[in-house]
Amino acid sequence: MSNYRWVLRDQPDESIVSTLSQHLAIPRPIARVLGSRGLQTPADAQQYFAPRLEDLHDPFLMQDMERAVERIEQAIARGETIWIHGDYDVDGTASTAMLVEFLRWLGARVAYYIPDRITEGYGVSLQSINAAVEAGARVLITVDCGITSTEILACARERGLDVIVCDHHEPADVLPSVFAILDPLVPGCPYPFKHLAACGVTFKLIEAICLRRGFHERAFDYLDYVAIASAADIVPLVGENRILVAHGLRKLNTNPRPGFRGLLDCVGADYGSITTSNIVYGIAPRINAAGRLGDARRAVEMMMQPNPLLAFRIAQSLEHDNRKRRSLDEITYEQARQQAEQMLAQQQRRSLVLHSASWHPGVIGIVASRLVEKFHLPTILLTSGDDGIAKGSARSIRNFDIHAALKRCDSLLLEFGGHKHAAGLALRLENVPLLSEMFDSIASEQVTDDMLLPELTIDAPMELIELTPNMLEILPRFAPYGFNNTKPLFLATGVQLVGSVRTLGRNQNRFRVLQSNFAIDAIAPSETASGIKRDVPLSMIFSIEEETKGIPLLRVRDIRPSSDQNLQSELN
Repeated sequence: MSNYRWVLRDQPDESIVSTLSQHLAIPRPIARVLGSRGLQTPADAQQYFAPRLEDLHDPFLMQDMERAVERIEQAIARGETIWIHGDYDVDGTASTAMLVEFLRWLGARVAYYIPDRITEGYGVSLQSINAAVEAGARVLITVDCGITSTEILACARERGLDVIVCDHHEPADVLPSVFAILDPLVPGCPYPFKHLAACGVTFKLIEAICLRRGFHERAFDYLDYVAIASAADIVPLVGENRILVAHGLRKLNTNPRPGFRGLLDCVGADYGSITTSNIVYGIAPRINAAGRLGDARRAVEMMMQPNPLLAFRIAQSLEHDNRKRRSLDEITYEQARQQAEQMLAQQQRRSLVLHSASWHPGVIGIVASRLVEKFHLPTILLTSGDDGIAKGSARSIRNFDIHAALKRCDSLLLEFGGHKHAAGLALRLENVPLLSEMFDSIASEQVTDDMLLPELTIDAPMELIELTPNMLEILPRFAPYGFNNTKPLFLATGVQLVGSVRTLGRNQNRFRVLQSNFAIDAIAPSETASGIKRDVPLSMIFSIEEETKGIPLLRVRDIRPSSDQNLQSELN
């Protein structure tokens, strides 16, 4: 029945559970979840449940922040043009729109550039530098790129541009020689939180300028940008990111700017209850569609657009492109899936490196992610044009650092960049077979049998009778959900089916379960529920939802017989 490896988080001592439960007046299962996630004091838990802007770190802790602020202030005072070069994805376009909007509000002369995904690809381009020089710019700010663009930024410097890199990706061995680098991952940077999205790093620059000018709270007007970019870029929603996203969601839910309101109308989101899921599955794909199938500057213009009608018109064009993108996704996925199955049938592999000249560059990142879900192997998807260069996207599985693996293949690569979960790369077409073998050799060294099976991480064991109305009220406070801050998952053992399993739609089953004379309704995907037998005690992993006012429902993620011999070894 099970398609997952079950992993139980390290459980806190009962004394910690008791302290949290008593001091915060919360049910013990909630206290166990907090403790298992490292929140083991009442103060830590209170800060988690009520993220406060006052707990944000001082932006001037970031290396080079002082230099960056001084140079920008100097440019504004002199009337110099500031050139912003952003990436074409959600994080890059949101960072660009936010910084352009803010600097223009300060009275700065600002122009921006987003490269064409197909003709220029990722990173700072010579076209952008040429355009900046022609526009008379003196300052170049890169957002969501630049940290590995050593050669091209040396060219920018030679042509008289003071460069400020504003990035969150892993740096290469040699840092670009520029005026200032804002990236918490730079070795020696004292900034305490290392997991900001590029939009988060850009926000810290805005915050620093606001602090210097004496109107700190103005910076918080831009947190809706940060929430959308952080959720879309799958950064960990812990620590400072949790604060930024929680407050950004409040702004989206109370007073969305016209550029986002148009998108929300296209998505059909309910104002007042917009979540990170609405962003990841609704807003982000439409913003990304601008660059995948056309000019990504449309997304920037939409986000900055003060006129609701004009913003909605751009949002509708992105909606149209997103529908075309989904169609391309399906065609590309089916072709790539068949190619992967043929490759795996011919030889045992711990990775996939797939190429076709017919695949659209705008969708290969999405398809690579879908292939990881399907085959659970590190995956590189490549396409190529007439120039003999293959460009693509790499996506990873847990515990496999795909950026580090690509670094070991750099003798074959023209360029690459990203982080341990995802990366982009380019190489000569004739080197694709060599990359496939070298990359798989690295994966074979590092990818263990356990890593091939996706994990479900259990926050805490729980008796179903512990589920109370108070628990239903407190559980939503674990949101906003995202990477490293998922909806709490509980483990119940010795559960039995009551009655029959009913079919809901095409892929859902509903049933009732019993444990220690406590019965409750549950739903599960048909594949998960298919092996449930009436008289066999079951162990199940589930989250808890409120179906109707005050009525709980279990959403079951996985089920096994309680007698499963592997169960105890996995959980210990």
